[in-house]
Amino acid sequence: MNLLQAAMAFFGSIGFALLFGVRGRKLFIIGIGGALGWLVYLLCRAGDLSIFVSMFAAALFVEILSSELAIRIKTPVTVLQIPMLIPLVPGGDLYDTMYSLISQEFSIFGQYSNRVLIETGAIVLGIVLGANIMRIKLICQERMRDAALSLEKPAEK
Repeated sequence: MNLLQAAMAFFGSIGFALLFGVRGRKLFIIGIGGALGWLVYLLCRAGDLSIFVSMFAAALFVEILSSELAIRIKTPVTVLQIPMLIPLVPGGDLYDTMYSLISQEFSIFGQYSNRVLIETGAIVLGIVLGANIMRIKLICQERMRDAALSLEKPAEK
């Protein structure tokens, strides 16, 4: 079952990337990233972690992965990031939220609204933390490179 879900996340990410006009090997990379992000979510849920923690971990993973891959293949992060995050979007819960509102089942609407807000907040926090981790990493690499270059230069008298 988990492999089927990962396969659907793979194809869902690719399908969304096609809407963005992404072509070539980036499609495969995006598909793998979407599937891996969904597997992180499933593993966290299987480990009896909350929906918030599971979504947060998956979004954090996808953010760091997409940032690393964007550097390596020299492409904007958002080209990889957004399609990779698509499997995590709480579409089913959002649908149930809107359906319960239209059906005037307000107690169920409140439950689903709460769940959608939790899931969305977890995704946003994962993205923000991941982006900041990558920014800190790049700053540290730059400083280490500058320090190495300054050690290579002979001291001037």
